[in-house]
Amino acid sequence: MEQSNEQKFYDILKSFRNAMLVTHAGNTLRARPMAIAQVQPSCEMWFMTDAECAKTHEIMSDTRVLVTCQNDSSSYISVNGTASVVLNRAKINELWQEPYAVFFPKGKNDPNIALIQFKPQDGEYWDGGGLNKVKYLYEAAKAYATGEKIHVKEGEQHGFVKL
Repeated sequence: MEQSNEQKFYDILKSFRNAMLVTHAGNTLRARPMAIAQVQPSCEMWFMTDAECAKTHEIMSDTRVLVTCQNDSSSYISVNGTASVVLNRAKINELWQEPYAVFFPKGKNDPNIALIQFKPQDGEYWDGGGLNKVKYLYEAAKAYATGEKIHVKEGEQHGFVKL
């Protein structure tokens, strides 16, 4: 049974542990690496951050953000959406992981912890892992041998989704 683009997108997205969060800082775009605290089946994502950092102020000024992820050279994701800064102790407790203590030495009760809730609108994926890697290598060799442009199979190796 063939997997829908949306399901494939979610399956790839949930495989990432880190992402680059791109915010608007006036006329400038700023990208920062972020640990992904949670990915929900709707592709909504949660990140933990400092309540008083530049990115939270940027999100409060302009909610449009971009999230990108990459696993070595096999899988890539780009997701457009909106973000909001959330101060919710119950959700912080739910998402807390011990590695966050390096950023929040007071632990999950640190009053400076905030969450970034990312709601996706659309996204794009490139999947070069597993069997797709073999297919890509075959198509690349064929393109090289024939002098033609490589063919990437839409829906398998690449896809666009409305979320």
